[in-house]
Amino acid sequence: MPGGVVGLIATADTGRIEAPVTLKAYMMCAFAAFGGIFFGYDSGYINGVIGMNYFVHLYTGLDPNDPRFNAKTGSDPGGFALPSWEKSLIVSILSAGTFFGALMAGDIADFTGRRTTIILGCIVFIIGVILQTASSTYGLLVAGRLVAGFGIGFVSAIIILYMSEIAPKKVRGAIVSGYQFCITIGLLLASCVDYGTQNYTTTASYRVPIGLQMLWAIILATGLFFLPESPRYFVKRGKIDRAADVLGRLRGQPRDSEFVQTELAEIVANHEYELQMIPQGSYFTSWANCFKGSLWVQKSNLRRTILGTSLQMMQQWTGINFIFYFGTTFFQQLGTISNPFLIGLITTLVNVCSTPISFYTIERFGRRTLLVWGALGMVICEFIVAIIGTADGGNPTTVKAEIAFICIYIFFFASTWGPGAWVVVGEIYPLPIRSRGVALSTASNWLWNCIISVITPYMVDKDEGNLGPKVFFVWGALCVCCFIYAYFLIPETKGLSLEQVDRMMEETTPRNSAKWVPHSTFAAEMGLTDKGTLAPEIVEDVERKGSVV
Repeated sequence: MPGGVVGLIATADTGRIEAPVTLKAYMMCAFAAFGGIFFGYDSGYINGVIGMNYFVHLYTGLDPNDPRFNAKTGSDPGGFALPSWEKSLIVSILSAGTFFGALMAGDIADFTGRRTTIILGCIVFIIGVILQTASSTYGLLVAGRLVAGFGIGFVSAIIILYMSEIAPKKVRGAIVSGYQFCITIGLLLASCVDYGTQNYTTTASYRVPIGLQMLWAIILATGLFFLPESPRYFVKRGKIDRAADVLGRLRGQPRDSEFVQTELAEIVANHEYELQMIPQGSYFTSWANCFKGSLWVQKSNLRRTILGTSLQMMQQWTGINFIFYFGTTFFQQLGTISNPFLIGLITTLVNVCSTPISFYTIERFGRRTLLVWGALGMVICEFIVAIIGTADGGNPTTVKAEIAFICIYIFFFASTWGPGAWVVVGEIYPLPIRSRGVALSTASNWLWNCIISVITPYMVDKDEGNLGPKVFFVWGALCVCCFIYAYFLIPETKGLSLEQVDRMMEETTPRNSAKWVPHSTFAAEMGLTDKGTLAPEIVEDVERKGSVV
């Protein structure tokens, strides 16, 4: 075997299955989170653009100089605004493309690697942005957003997988939370750009916010050329020698150091164990493996797949993207706000400032705790907004109170469900189905993102459902479901390696998971020899099976 990796050192000490981590490794993980910026920016810029006078003029043919045309103040007596169906399609088509892109990303990541898939996603995204920037017709804009959606699907699905697989277990939650933080920065940047270009009387009013997205994709793709591939990807492909190389690079250790060999032994042994539990087969069999087992068995693949996909569904059910997609037009409809774009900027600023709190709390209190209490906080805020808005919505003082509680609601989301859902999804799947499981979960996020984007204008627009603040009764009721869901179904994965998460989900229930303590290693159980090395046949079996995956 090349490089001497057959001598992988097995250990029964659960505290020694991960090598010490250097500052360089933390910086690698942090840069990978940069992918969230153009995800957030693309989600955020459309919020302001669809409310801009010149954009509405261009896509409706209405004169922006007409005295009745006053989308900024929301008076809109002549109906000078995009029809509900056009707003719905422009916003939701991106999510539709992202849904299919995320599903495709799982396969591509298994065959070409996690890093390569992200770079490919950046390229596809740039093509979509070029089409949007060049558009002067409704059809080309929609087509460009669809193409860009495919690129975001690649990135959003695999960046979480990549970070989860390379991040140290002690700070994995904080590192993955950095991805959500970058999403909020992207949303803030989009709001700032929208605010600065809202009064332009040329196509620059919308082309500048759209075209700027290319910069974020170029930065991410360029940086990824200098980052290593995931060592777990190489183990899955049976390339143990290359896995040792990149793991040494990630941990700042020589590839033949005891630390690297011990950590790699645990990854290899866990993968061998999972291969025994989940026999590999054809392409369709590999997808079918995601749905094997009983729904009532905690460790089954079906249970984990449903957990991941439903968790991302619940994140969308919180209603947060109602604020970030349609907040500007919603504030316009309240009729008492002089500058809805400024309020939109404030809400995104609250989002940015609140997210870093999770860097500490998600490792200090755990994933499960944050999701339970975060859902409860959002329930209270949303019902308060709905009640006071319905009872006295025309009062400027009441509107200010609504905005205040919307900001508190955003605080609860940004510090809990925003990062927490992504962290858990990146941790709960075993290696043989991890790429496809994360892809399915991300696709679920975008599917529900798309559904909410489609139906929301019909719920709140004055010429449709005209719910106004009453829409928060809907989001509040759905957040009650999120609270119940988190309490009964979310396991605690804090402080565990990805391999230990596998064992925890086999041996305990979500409500008791926080008390679970690792008691053995896969390496010790699967291949501990007299000399303390992982049995060569284990390594050879993983290499043989990996060559045909």
